[in-house]
Amino acid sequence: MTRESLRSTASPAVDVAGSAVHKAARRYVAATAGVAALGTAWCVAYLTVGAGTEAFAYIFVPVGGALATASVYHMSRSGDLDPVAGRFWRAVLVAVAMITIGYGWLAVDMLTHAAQAHVRTMPVPAAACAAIGFGIAIWAIGRVPIVAAGGVEWWRMLLDRTIAFLGCAAVLWYTGLAPMLSAREPWSPQAMVLVGLGFMAAVGAVTKVSYVAGGPIDRAAIRLLAASGGVTAGIVAVLAVRFGYDAAVPAQAIVMPLTPVLATLGVAAQWRANLGFRRDTARGGMLLPYLAVAAVDVPLIALAFGAPLHWPGRVVVIAAVVVTVLVTVRQFIAFQENARLLRNARVQEERLQYEVSHDGLTGLANRALFRDRLTSILATTGRASVLLVDLDDFKTVNDLLGHGVGDRLLVSIAQLLRAEAGNDGLPVRVGGDEFAVLLTGADADPEELAGRLLAALDRPISEYRLLVQASIGIADAVPGATVDSVLRDADVAMYTAKQRGKASFVRYVDGMGEPVLAHMQLGGELRRALDDDEFRVVYQPIVRLEDNRVIGVEALVRWHHPTRGVVSPAEFIPAAERTGLIVPLGRFVLRETARQAAAWLSEFGPDALQEAGLNVSARQLHDPDFVSNVAAALAESGLPCERLVLEVTESAVLRGQQVSRTLYELDRMGIRLALDDFGTGESSLSLLRAFPAEIVKLDKSFVDGIEIDDGQPAAAGARQAVARAVIQLAHALGLDTVAEGVESAEQAAVLRELGYILGQGYHLARPMTAEGVSRLLAHQQAMAAADR
Repeated sequence: MTRESLRSTASPAVDVAGSAVHKAARRYVAATAGVAALGTAWCVAYLTVGAGTEAFAYIFVPVGGALATASVYHMSRSGDLDPVAGRFWRAVLVAVAMITIGYGWLAVDMLTHAAQAHVRTMPVPAAACAAIGFGIAIWAIGRVPIVAAGGVEWWRMLLDRTIAFLGCAAVLWYTGLAPMLSAREPWSPQAMVLVGLGFMAAVGAVTKVSYVAGGPIDRAAIRLLAASGGVTAGIVAVLAVRFGYDAAVPAQAIVMPLTPVLATLGVAAQWRANLGFRRDTARGGMLLPYLAVAAVDVPLIALAFGAPLHWPGRVVVIAAVVVTVLVTVRQFIAFQENARLLRNARVQEERLQYEVSHDGLTGLANRALFRDRLTSILATTGRASVLLVDLDDFKTVNDLLGHGVGDRLLVSIAQLLRAEAGNDGLPVRVGGDEFAVLLTGADADPEELAGRLLAALDRPISEYRLLVQASIGIADAVPGATVDSVLRDADVAMYTAKQRGKASFVRYVDGMGEPVLAHMQLGGELRRALDDDEFRVVYQPIVRLEDNRVIGVEALVRWHHPTRGVVSPAEFIPAAERTGLIVPLGRFVLRETARQAAAWLSEFGPDALQEAGLNVSARQLHDPDFVSNVAAALAESGLPCERLVLEVTESAVLRGQQVSRTLYELDRMGIRLALDDFGTGESSLSLLRAFPAEIVKLDKSFVDGIEIDDGQPAAAGARQAVARAVIQLAHALGLDTVAEGVESAEQAAVLRELGYILGQGYHLARPMTAEGVSRLLAHQQAMAAADR
């Protein structure tokens, strides 16, 4: 972000604060620069015309230092600093103040001994103050946070910083400090110690800043602080070697006053960073060790070209050897780390390849690997068989026992497939509860393997000891077959096995897919029919057997196909169940029935029609939105809850806890529940106590033949036994009863004698449109009025 964009997004308060900060920073920089300029002007005048005394040269450093100390103090008290940055700058404040005190002491000493200024050395206490200041500065720089690292990376960074420090220090030693020690006019130990400390602070700061991760302390500020010590110390060293004691005046009046200037520039950089004007970005010190190696070679090259090998040169040689050793260690660590990274990359690649080609739950090959293997086989030998294995009613396991148990069952199935397929087959999890086996062995018999799988599934499996069945479709790769054609044939064979009663296997033969395809196409047409409003609701009256009075209706759905005419529910309802379209279809029937029943109630009054019922499938009862859909249909139509009857088959009632919870919730709403096709299930009697039903509907199979009089009372009694038992049980439990499938007057008479009050069937009334029911109710109302 540019400075201009930062200013455009800043608040007015920040703008005001930023303006004040910039003014203060500029004042301090200008003041220290002015002091440096005065020192330069005085030095020129002194060297040319002899203005003043040499002792004046020593006053410019403490004056500039005092200004620099004030700038650090002002910035540290501004309240804009991060706690880490505040700790650093407070240490810098102490360091600058101590250095200023030391050089102020020197200035006082020189002014009071002006006559001996040319040969007088820095007092030891003054040098100690300055040295303490440099030490605090080095300590503060050492505490600056760097890039977070751990393990091998920490050791690599430590080696890099050590190499950089030694390389830079060797150069400064050879070119700066060592010549001062061996100069013909050697400087005082105090001066050389301070120059050395300045070098150390500069090298430490340069090394440190290369690893600072853009934290609260500005990198540019650290660089300027490093320059304030290192640059001036380097120039002073060169002047000392070149000019001896004569360099003291220009060093004190021109060079060293630059230190406060650079320090105040560092303060200004930190001020700018506090306000968001940070220009530097965090960069790793990747090049610094290599630059340090190159730097340490410079003195070696000088020695190689004839420079005398004195003890300062030997120190450089030793430093070069140490740096070389450290570089070797670093490269070894880098080699080890790279080798580890390569190993990890290979392991990661292998793991990713495995995950891409295998199922995460069972560990079997997945669909992608299955298709790749089958494609390779078809492109070479072309001899392969595919077994498609689909678990029967696996959803019931998830619904009743939970998905955790279902997952463990899938893992057990995978283990079974591995064991039975052996070396001749590749077991695969295609998806969900569908598996496959790709057989490639020359002697492998797919039917024999399918038989073994079905036999193994006859025994309980998994730690939960569950019995599960499967339908298996077998398809062979024929010449010219493709992956999709083989899988389609196996899928058709598996679906055929399910249609034949499940728990079996079927091998694909030509022509087998036509009825399956027709059934699948029927599902697609159902979706279109729902969208095109091709379904109609008709109503079959439920009448009182005594006087044929209509007391209720059962809603039935009919499909008016645009080309095939009326399609039988026996044909499209199973397809709707299989595809899940029974849910939106049932929702349509529910809303239409509630709307029409409310309309009849409004038109003919509360006594004309007591109830309107419709069939509900197990799939609908599993729908989590079913109860809310019923409530919405009643609310939209205004039909009272007690006027709606939902008919449920015995098999639907036995479909698990979700269905049971839904039925009890509907019962609490006041909706009447009817047990449809009663007597055909396995638990009819127990259901009457466990299921909140109010109506029992006797199945048509027990009404057929109930009227036959063959002169054998025992045979007639046997035919009527179930109907008699149901009516007696219903009366005992306080339930209403409806006899279904009444197709003759004789059947109606027998049922009436047995105690049945209500019935429905073609003899009583055929299914009819809503208009037909309206005419029937109107006629019935007119007859009742005439009787009065």
